[in-house]
Amino acid sequence: MTEQQDDGGASMSRLGRVALGLGLALQASEDFRDLEGAVEYAESEGVPMPSVLAPLGSGTMVSAGLGIALWKLPRLATGAAATFLTVVTLTMHDFWNDDPDDRSGDRLAFFGNLAMLGGVLIALREAWR
Repeated sequence: MTEQQDDGGASMSRLGRVALGLGLALQASEDFRDLEGAVEYAESEGVPMPSVLAPLGSGTMVSAGLGIALWKLPRLATGAAATFLTVVTLTMHDFWNDDPDDRSGDRLAFFGNLAMLGGVLIALREAWR
């Protein structure tokens, strides 16, 4: 591999991290626009202390996303995002437990989170290189 090819790969990786991180941070920041709705949703899913944990989770994802985008404390940022996405995806978007006629929203959120988790796991691997 030539140096020029390696630079292109590094640039693509950097662009991917920025896109992933900003996407995570901006999506999580939306919860603060309707914090009451985020707390109500968390409560409806059985989250304990939803008025504390919903904003804490959203703040964690904003911070993790910015950390990924800026590649600051990348191990911490990617680890936090991977942990959050794993827990939330399996517990709050468990469409297989929903009424069969009411699964589409949770199924869509599950697969969206699964895709984000895939990107975060790739970044996590890069952070540990």
